[in-house]
Amino acid sequence: MSDTWLALEAPLPRRLFIQRGVILALVKYAGDMALVSAAGGTWFAPWEYFSPIGHAFGAAERLTPPFHTTAEWLAPVLALWALPFLYVGVTYSLRRALDAGRNGWWSLLFFVPWLNWLLIAVLAVLPSRPDASPASREAPTEAGRSASRSKLSSGLLSIAQGLAVGLVGVLGLVFGLDRYGASLFLGLPVTVGAVTAFSYARHTGGSLRETLEVVTFALLALAGSYVAFAIEGLVCLLLAMPMALPLAYLGATLGRRLADTRAAAPVRSALLLVPVWAVVESSAPTTTPLREVRSVVHIDAPPAVVWEHVVAFPPLPPPTDLASRLGIAAPLRARIVGAGVGAVRYCEFTTGPFIEPITAWEPARRLAFDVVAQPKALRELSPYAAVHPPHVDGWITSERGEFRLVPLPHGGTRLEGRTWYRMGLAPSWYWGAVGDWFIHRVHLRVLVHVRRVSEGALARAS
Repeated sequence: MSDTWLALEAPLPRRLFIQRGVILALVKYAGDMALVSAAGGTWFAPWEYFSPIGHAFGAAERLTPPFHTTAEWLAPVLALWALPFLYVGVTYSLRRALDAGRNGWWSLLFFVPWLNWLLIAVLAVLPSRPDASPASREAPTEAGRSASRSKLSSGLLSIAQGLAVGLVGVLGLVFGLDRYGASLFLGLPVTVGAVTAFSYARHTGGSLRETLEVVTFALLALAGSYVAFAIEGLVCLLLAMPMALPLAYLGATLGRRLADTRAAAPVRSALLLVPVWAVVESSAPTTTPLREVRSVVHIDAPPAVVWEHVVAFPPLPPPTDLASRLGIAAPLRARIVGAGVGAVRYCEFTTGPFIEPITAWEPARRLAFDVVAQPKALRELSPYAAVHPPHVDGWITSERGEFRLVPLPHGGTRLEGRTWYRMGLAPSWYWGAVGDWFIHRVHLRVLVHVRRVSEGALARAS
């Protein structure tokens, strides 16, 4: 570690950039292969990483959907395994750019789909410059920076600059091109953290702890501005924060390093990335793999009794869990019009009805249906009555579902609920886990209710 494998300060010559990059890529690939194989997956080619942010999250982004129903641990483990490589990728890009005498803000191109590979290729061929060391860059002295303005005023100015980048970024990426992709959820938090930390460290030379505190306030202020300007609701901001905050801290480490160089003005450099993100990511092909979620309960009643309450179940008690109080949709009741294939099932949620034409009708065995209409997945918490961010209508799109009833030896039933859906947000390794939790929560609320009414019906009959 002392010879700069993970350090930020030392320049990274071209030879070491290539050598260590190849070694780390092989380690990452071997680790991905081992994890996917342990989950029952098959070999995949290294070139499958050539996708947006693929060099950082390759297997987690591309290979999770086929396996997550048989190995629920795979997605979070792959994501955790990818995090150190994300850190190394962006910090090595920064150090190599500085070693080549280039603007350190180039390293943020690491988060731009497709251009990230061009960045790596360019950095691999640029020669080192003898005057590229930090000592020759005439960084301001600690006393000079501290005397320029107070830490409070510098912190407020830094937060304002981070806010400017975050607001322009979300307006360009979301409302300009309706993109909820890796650039928004990965690149923008890093950029906001880098801009805020750069400004604060440049003017005050504050400690790392102080810098992280300022970055935290900047991110919270940005989230508050999204709510205040009716850009986003509170629920989705809370869901995104566990990913955004660590990424902003990663950006903060980059910003502090850049503050010791003659890097270009951060806001100008960062804002130039926004149209690049928008154009490149909008032209990149997008895939939304079909995900499957399966939930199971055991019921002390025979399949014939359970079937009656699967087809149409009586009203559920009002939801009282925290997720429902926050506005996330929950099922209330189900009714069916007709019988057999072609009948239409209506499953009422707190946000509206799912309309489900029946495609398979096997009494006491299997009920399958398509989903032709569905309500929004949540009602956003907001001081405004009509806040409606674009992702609310498409972040989870259910396509079909089914119930399977399996008789058990003791006369009971194993009731399985399955849903196939597509996740409209990226990165899928993160938002897919959120979507799986949402679907599983819906399943269990219905399945446990069916168990309760089925066992109650059997008890009354006996």
